[in-house]
Amino acid sequence: MKYPYYQEATSKTFFSTDKIIFFIIGGLTVLALILIGFFSVQEQKQKKVANVATYVATDQEKPKAVTTGFFSDLGKMKVNEEKGAKFTIENSGSKPLQVFNITSSCGCTVGKVTIGGKTSPEFSMDSKSNWTGEIQPGQNAAVEVIYRPFVMPVKGEVTRDVYVSTNDPENKLLTFTVKADVQ
Repeated sequence: MKYPYYQEATSKTFFSTDKIIFFIIGGLTVLALILIGFFSVQEQKQKKVANVATYVATDQEKPKAVTTGFFSDLGKMKVNEEKGAKFTIENSGSKPLQVFNITSSCGCTVGKVTIGGKTSPEFSMDSKSNWTGEIQPGQNAAVEVIYRPFVMPVKGEVTRDVYVSTNDPENKLLTFTVKADVQ
């Protein structure tokens, strides 16, 4: 016995398997894009630094970062030791030099800044902070780069960096590097 109504109804299904898979993949893709957008907005909010003055290179009055150097060789050291190097940033400009967004190339390396006797917290690769330091014209700050190989043990010659953002339009990012021969 034939059931023509049943065959006709089943052959005209609205959702085929291909369409269902397409909608599932499309829906997941849209959800992933929404989540990525949400988390990137949250990260940008965390990275915002309060009250950083901006300048352009053609400004007559602006801050100017001058350093004593960018590299220090820490020599030989054992994995369980900690060594550091100090660098100086001087503001030879006519406006306050702001330093902010301090990070490092590795969790085993931290940086901190001392301005006018006040020392910032330690900053590393994963630091998220809105800390800002201000160096007045003619004044200077000390940047300390501390290497702790025991955090991520390696042996041999190693170089690590600490990055310091500034509002000097000609030196927006300063990179301080230390090298060590870990025994």
